[in-house]
Amino acid sequence: MIRKFATIPGFSIVQSVILMMILAGVATVHAQQTQPQQPSPTQPQTQPQPDNQQSSSSQQEESPEELGSRKKKPKDYKNWTFNVGGGANATSGTTRTYVRSGGPTVTAGVARNANKYLGLRLDFQFNDLPLRTSALQLAQAPGSNSRVYSLNLDPIVNVPVTKLWGGYFFGGPSFLHRSGKLDSSTAVPGDLCNGFFLWWGPCRAGSLPLFSDFLHSSQNEFGANFGGGITRKIHSDIEFYAEFRYLHGSRNGITTDTRPITIGIRW
Repeated sequence: MIRKFATIPGFSIVQSVILMMILAGVATVHAQQTQPQQPSPTQPQTQPQPDNQQSSSSQQEESPEELGSRKKKPKDYKNWTFNVGGGANATSGTTRTYVRSGGPTVTAGVARNANKYLGLRLDFQFNDLPLRTSALQLAQAPGSNSRVYSLNLDPIVNVPVTKLWGGYFFGGPSFLHRSGKLDSSTAVPGDLCNGFFLWWGPCRAGSLPLFSDFLHSSQNEFGANFGGGITRKIHSDIEFYAEFRYLHGSRNGITTDTRPITIGIRW
């Protein structure tokens, strides 16, 4: 049959055209299969983010801007506080026998605070010790001057009561230096020491020294102190305080006991 149609004029031309169309169609299908698909312009391309990008984006959610907005709570205390004050001194113990109360006192100190309640305070204090008339009679002296200097190192406990009022307590070791001078004396070296000269401190084996000056007194003593006070805030960083302290020193049976009362400011 094919041979019969092959004898028809123009059949070879038609056959060639059909063959070319088939070959063109095959080439078109092959080109479409090998060409990459383009994303649809109406549908945006989405790609999954890697885990590290997701973690970084989550970290950006808590960025420095947000962290900076969280303000740290300010401290409700100061690392260092200072105080100065003055007042009058009361005496006790043996000191009271020979020294009248009312001598002036001056103090200055600094404290290092661990928090709003606890700190460590160092104070320097001067107390005047005016001798009683009865003591001058025992010393056979017309006049005198006497004082004590002290260094006190105390743990301090602050007790806030209200925004304006507060209190504190302290106590610790002390170092005292007591000194004085009699204007003159009719006492004779070698005489037995009375109670005043025993407290005054120049006696040797119970007698006034023969070859040293018993008019002067100089005593270094170790001891302790404790006390407390109340505070009233008068400014954001300044407080008014009133304080009582008991101070005791001793060496070789010689004692010094004072009770200074001071008022001042601390900041």
